[in-house]
Amino acid sequence: MIVDGEIEGALAWTRDSLAEGAGYLRLSGQCWDEIEAVADHLRRHPLPTLALHPDDFELEACRALIAEARQLLDRGPGFVVLDRLPLEGLSRDEAVQAYWLLGSLLARPVAQKWDGTMVYDVRDYGRPPGNGVRPDRTNVEQSFHTDNSYNLCPPEYVGLLCLQTAMEGGVSQVVSLATTHNALLREHPEVLPRLYRPFCFDRQREHEPGDVQVDRHPIFERDGDRLTWRLSRFQVVNGHELAEEPLDREGGAALDALDAVMARPAMHAEFRFQPGQIQLVANRVVAHKRTAFRDWPEPERARHLVRLWLRDRGRRSYHG
Repeated sequence: MIVDGEIEGALAWTRDSLAEGAGYLRLSGQCWDEIEAVADHLRRHPLPTLALHPDDFELEACRALIAEARQLLDRGPGFVVLDRLPLEGLSRDEAVQAYWLLGSLLARPVAQKWDGTMVYDVRDYGRPPGNGVRPDRTNVEQSFHTDNSYNLCPPEYVGLLCLQTAMEGGVSQVVSLATTHNALLREHPEVLPRLYRPFCFDRQREHEPGDVQVDRHPIFERDGDRLTWRLSRFQVVNGHELAEEPLDREGGAALDALDAVMARPAMHAEFRFQPGQIQLVANRVVAHKRTAFRDWPEPERARHLVRLWLRDRGRRSYHG
């Protein structure tokens, strides 16, 4: 059933309605001390990242920080930037372990690929996007999307830890579902019914051998009293080609209107990542993207983010 009235509340924000510094949370000195104590313990008693659980460490200050972050994700603007991990005193592996523990305080980390990968490197691998090549493994500009929109069980939250920034570009942007839906309702109400009906999504070969390559989902979905979305024009275009089902004219017009609304500068907030910062987004109600980027010529300086998918429902496997 279509939401036929404007959505109100903290999630219905625009760039200008956000207070200065909205969504930013600073890691306190106590948090740094706890993180450095964990790193010191693991240097003496090594464990793999996936074996780490926050209940095994003294993380009271970090736990309070993530509780505050969850309030902003669930009842605030739907995004948070944690500023920042003390990278100067940590190796890259230690930084990822600290990030894993912080993410685990928010929700349970889950697989991001069918093979069970749970810690995912986001960097340019030099291949163009296409079936089996996710846009996050390229340097091309992304469209606004929600992670794992094209499969069975999307994460509730997405985390991105910045280890290295690009030489140029790679700016992160976020946009609100509520504000986008409100704008469509005011300006293009004729397209909304189509966005509540299924589109074909390319599953990016992340499934069992022989399973179907395409899944079908609407863009907007009702989840109880909550409106959620699954968003990726890239995967929809590929999905309809794979299914040999040309995208209908009504569907194309609806996606065009959706893209045009989200592209307005007033609709989105943007961040220029700094090493050590962690971006968290409420994946079912906020979409994100990044601009195209150009990397440093030295491979060791290449843009490098580390992603976590977090959700407490379903199984930890990719399909949940």
